[in-house]
Amino acid sequence: MQNIHKPKAVVPIEQKVALTKYEAAEYSNIGINKIEAMLREPNCPFVLYVGPNKKLVKRKEFEEFISASLII
Repeated sequence: MQNIHKPKAVVPIEQKVALTKYEAAEYSNIGINKIEAMLREPNCPFVLYVGPNKKLVKRKEFEEFISASLII
């Protein structure tokens, strides 16, 4: 029996709808700890909950938030 694996699709960050905190940090040049703190803020406009423990960053909303912010 052969073990056939499909190659994993590589989607560029700028085409993704949601990013991990690591991708968001790399994309924005903001540190992981700061991204995590921002995701914990009440009513964070760019957090996407996936189940009870996983948080993703909605890329477009994150970009808009960053563009509108003078200080983070």
